[in-house]
Amino acid sequence: MNEGIKLTSFSHGAGCGCKLSPKVLTTILESDSPKMEDTRLLVGNDTRDDAAVYDMGNGTGIISTTDFFLPIVDDPFTFGRIAATNALSDVYAMGGKPLMAIAILGWPIDKLAPEVAAQVMEGGRKACADAGIIIAGGHSIDNPEPIFGLAVTGSVAISNLKRNDKAEPGSVLYLTKPLGVGILATAQKKGLLEDEHKDIAANSMIILNDVGLELSEMEEVTALTDVTGFGLMGHLLEVCEGSNVSAIVNYSKVPVFKEIHEYIDKKCVPGGTLRNWDSYGHKLNIENEKQRHILCDPQTSGGLLIAVKKEAAQKVESILKNKGLYAEPIGELIEKSESLVYIK
Repeated sequence: MNEGIKLTSFSHGAGCGCKLSPKVLTTILESDSPKMEDTRLLVGNDTRDDAAVYDMGNGTGIISTTDFFLPIVDDPFTFGRIAATNALSDVYAMGGKPLMAIAILGWPIDKLAPEVAAQVMEGGRKACADAGIIIAGGHSIDNPEPIFGLAVTGSVAISNLKRNDKAEPGSVLYLTKPLGVGILATAQKKGLLEDEHKDIAANSMIILNDVGLELSEMEEVTALTDVTGFGLMGHLLEVCEGSNVSAIVNYSKVPVFKEIHEYIDKKCVPGGTLRNWDSYGHKLNIENEKQRHILCDPQTSGGLLIAVKKEAAQKVESILKNKGLYAEPIGELIEKSESLVYIK
């Protein structure tokens, strides 16, 4: 740890909590221009998937994605590692394998020494090394706030491609990491995070979602996405809307960091949570305010949300347990109903 640097003091937000809300993003993506078509583009932004996929014509798809954000932790190395892990996750969520990465760096050079940025880069290299790839280049700018992330290129066997619009009724839902990263990050930014809680979120955020590679080989896995800035509910809604299904979520089974409850009571709720609820709350039936704060909490480098046919649920649980990930079902998909998501 670099005790002298507090990166979060240089940013107005934290991690994926800086993402524009789903409502604002929809407005930005609207266009009256004629839509250019490319039959080899297998996945674009129509289904709000985690990455774009292009058909190479030989049974393989090239995956392209980018992700970057402001500091969510104070330590530069850990920030770089988390940001890179988060960017790599989009490739794993498509069922793919990362091939290489390009770094994206914005730095307030008049406020923070370049040596600090070098530590951020080292953290990024560590995550990429864990994924078996290199950072092959990048681009940097002078910027008022620190920004770091990656553009990642990956590959996927088209037969193993996982996306948001193929989920089926009857599928069981799993979430591999606990919720609450945004709440803990907000507590840290407010100076309320207790010392014994400071590594809880980071230790989760540096875990690669490379289990997606193994899950991609299962036909019974009908959908796969990572849970990031739109919260569990936002990303589950993307699956439900894309696949024309509804979901039942058993709240008591959803993994959360147990420490977050005291910080919710201290009003450590990210602005991103409120923006998320404003964007999609009308599609949900969540009356309990604390449940809303948790289920809509913006995650950074969050877990994978998995939809798998019931007959293969035990196999998925075994795979997750072998990786040390949360392996209890949190709900199921049903035929489309009046509400897209029901909480019980």
